[in-house]
Amino acid sequence: MEGLMLARVLGDLTPQLPLRTLGWVFPDETTAALLLDGPGPGERRNLVLAYRPPQPVLFVSRERLRGEPHSPFQRFLAARVRGDLLDVQQLKLDRVVALHFAGEAGFVDQAPTRLLFEVTGRNANLLVLEEGEGFTGRIVMAAREVTGSRNRFRTIRSGGPYTPPPPYDKLDPRTLTEEEAQSLSALPLGRWRERLDGLGPLLGAELLRRSGLPGSEAPGGRWPQVLAALRSLAADPTVSQGVMQDGAREAARSEKAAALRRALSEPLEKRVTLLRNQLADVARAEEGVEAAAADREEADLLMAYAHTVAPGSVSAELPAFDGSGPRPLALEPNLSAVQNAEKRYTRARRREEVYERLLEREPVLRAELEEAEARVRHLENATLEELGALADTLQSERPEKSQYGMRFATPGGYEVLVGRNNKENATLTHRLGRSLDYWFHAQGYPGSHVLVRTGGKELAQPDILYAARLAATHSKARGSSNVPVDYTRVKFVWRPRGAPAGAVHYTDQKTVFVDGTPPDEAGASSER
Repeated sequence: MEGLMLARVLGDLTPQLPLRTLGWVFPDETTAALLLDGPGPGERRNLVLAYRPPQPVLFVSRERLRGEPHSPFQRFLAARVRGDLLDVQQLKLDRVVALHFAGEAGFVDQAPTRLLFEVTGRNANLLVLEEGEGFTGRIVMAAREVTGSRNRFRTIRSGGPYTPPPPYDKLDPRTLTEEEAQSLSALPLGRWRERLDGLGPLLGAELLRRSGLPGSEAPGGRWPQVLAALRSLAADPTVSQGVMQDGAREAARSEKAAALRRALSEPLEKRVTLLRNQLADVARAEEGVEAAAADREEADLLMAYAHTVAPGSVSAELPAFDGSGPRPLALEPNLSAVQNAEKRYTRARRREEVYERLLEREPVLRAELEEAEARVRHLENATLEELGALADTLQSERPEKSQYGMRFATPGGYEVLVGRNNKENATLTHRLGRSLDYWFHAQGYPGSHVLVRTGGKELAQPDILYAARLAATHSKARGSSNVPVDYTRVKFVWRPRGAPAGAVHYTDQKTVFVDGTPPDEAGASSER
């Protein structure tokens, strides 16, 4: 944003000062918007300060903006820079603007302050300065700290003095005299902006367009024509692409839209990948149905010929029902033939139940995948408003997260917390867990600590199986059958000396065997 453009924004604002302010909002992490009061509700507007390098902008918008602070600086800005907007100043036609605030009396009084906006491309910055005059004073807080390692000529640090940009000597195009214009007539028109304040590449190109002269040619005797074009540009810094203020707003909107696209792309792509993997589970479950049929056939053979199988056998060959010959079967020697058959029936039944549940979900998964893929396709060409609506939708669809761990509730209504990493595992077990709360972990598998907060009460069997399924699902045993899960009171769990976060020893445990699938997918099995 160029100096004359800034002067236009401030020039429109100055006659209305002082203005009552109604607070700050923060549409994103590098944009602050100050709501300014007007004669009526329809006259309210936002003074928008977008300070993201390399295209910072300052403009007035009547759009309804919203957003909470995203950073410590924005929180400080909202709390400290308050009160009526008394004055706005520009350092010559440089890209540095100061806004003076009256402060505010209240439960905690806020002293008058200055907000300094450096609209300077890749060095853009927003600073809160103590009350004072001009463009010097102590920096209270800066959006971007600039140390000597980044800039050996100029540092910006909270608590230090503010040093304005280096002074320069250029002609002001708003007050340029005929004599001064004539002195420039020997200079190629494309280089006039080197001698004129407030003109950058954009307005320099606009000057060429309005004058009708090529940039490589010196105006010579046509300097009155160039002077007229320059004066019209100073009075109305309009470019061929549109009015300056609209251009600044559109630049800020385009940048915000690009940032939103980047932010939304990752969760949408993850959603598509997750749904595709879940649909792949349906195909794998279908293969499990074939294995279940083989299990049932073997179980039927064992039940039919149990009297021929010697106790303690590790294998047996039994005649197939279809007359195709002997069928070899592997057996568990510690189980009888009937028990081996029952184990196969149980395994087959679980596989069939998993397939039936996944088959019921398949249409829903396919619809969700189609919707997610459509969102990804729409993302590239979506407008800012559409992107904002999509962000709100995704936020509303996001499951609630607790500060520590994922939160669930057992059938009996007890809160369950599941650690998402080693640090959270340690926090749940050693900080949040009370001595009589219950603790679950998959036996022999790396995985989450599961804490059931019972307040000292006993857990019923459905609650135990629910928490055990969570522990199995959030472990390396996810998707397996007959996963052993240990559970005990928190008081019997301790961290060995020198062990890493999440590593524990425990005693007085009991064990349940469950499937490594989420507890809403099926019931659990047995306890020992």
